[in-house]
Amino acid sequence: MSRSPSLPDRPRLELDPDMSEEERLQALEDHYGEILDVHRELTEQLDAADARRRQLKQEVDRIERENETLKASSLYVATVEEIDADDGEAVVKQHGNNQEVLTEVSPRTVERVEAGDRVAVDDSFSIQTALSSETDARAQAMEVDESPDVTYGDIGGLKGQTTEVREAVEQPLTSPGQFEAAGIDPPSGVLLHGPPGTGKTMLARAVANQTDATFIKMAGSELVRKFIGEGSRLVRDLFELAAEREPSIVFIDEIDAIAAKRTESKTSGDAEVQRTMMQLLSEMDGFEDRGEVRIIAATNRFDMLDRAILRPGRFDRLIEVPEPSFEGRVEIFEIHTREMNVDDNVDYEVLAGHTDGYNGADVASVATEAGMFAIRDDRTEIGMADFENAIEKIEADGAGEPVSAAYPDYAY
Repeated sequence: MSRSPSLPDRPRLELDPDMSEEERLQALEDHYGEILDVHRELTEQLDAADARRRQLKQEVDRIERENETLKASSLYVATVEEIDADDGEAVVKQHGNNQEVLTEVSPRTVERVEAGDRVAVDDSFSIQTALSSETDARAQAMEVDESPDVTYGDIGGLKGQTTEVREAVEQPLTSPGQFEAAGIDPPSGVLLHGPPGTGKTMLARAVANQTDATFIKMAGSELVRKFIGEGSRLVRDLFELAAEREPSIVFIDEIDAIAAKRTESKTSGDAEVQRTMMQLLSEMDGFEDRGEVRIIAATNRFDMLDRAILRPGRFDRLIEVPEPSFEGRVEIFEIHTREMNVDDNVDYEVLAGHTDGYNGADVASVATEAGMFAIRDDRTEIGMADFENAIEKIEADGAGEPVSAAYPDYAY
């Protein structure tokens, strides 16, 4: 609590009867100046008090508005499923419990609401206001790339995996007639599993580049939401956005975050994660006539996945993306140094032998660090010693160590 400012002392004037006229006049002028100083100080204090009063009034008004809001009835997010403008009625579905209710709509609201719009409803399911589109919110949670710049030539050591992904994802988009002529349905989805940094995301981006498809990426952890029903809604939005942007490739990274083995846990958090997974399974099952939309998922914890998501019809191809072999590391070194000014004495086979256990990301880091060593010595040409120094630095930093990638066999 602030204290009131202290008042200035009141000026006093005492005149000596023996003063001359000049001295008396000077004393009066000095007294008048003191009065003016006190007046200015009091005026400043008064202005400050008025400003403080206005500030407190605004604060009181704000608190009163918040109090009225807290006392008001809660509103819930719902979606308008159907609307009849003539009768002033609409069918709304509340998010979270998916309860559908027929409710009346005021004439003013009918003009602003259409089927599919998000609205706020009260306890009696009466529409209170229309909510803005979720396009921006979806864009914040999903990475949408309409033209990925990764090509198959940027991926080294994964020829077999590249062929399998192209057969399962690229060919259904570029040559759907082949599958119709053969009388088979294309694979429903592709699951890439393997240690981190082995090129799973690059594979998905390269396929999207080859097919001119929109690349929609979402991390599985982004689907784990705080409030009941939000994760399920985001899964629906993911597939709706894919349908809007087709041809498109949906890439779900870290799918183990929402598709882990189900347990007997009764906590609300685990229940919400399982509810989100059920929505994902439902969307994948209901996406049989998916048109030009393909699904790819990735995980480095294959052993954690629930068997329900691994069965045929959801992910028909389970492709392991392992750490690169000796030949693969040579190829990756060549890919990441093709734009670099490398000395002719650099032997990629020797470097591949020194990087046993490195994944593709580690090899790319070696190339970058080698360039940094050359720049540090004010050179533009990168030599063998620079690569060897880069390997030593990365190993000293703890990178390049083999990552355990044990994936137990499953019976499907």
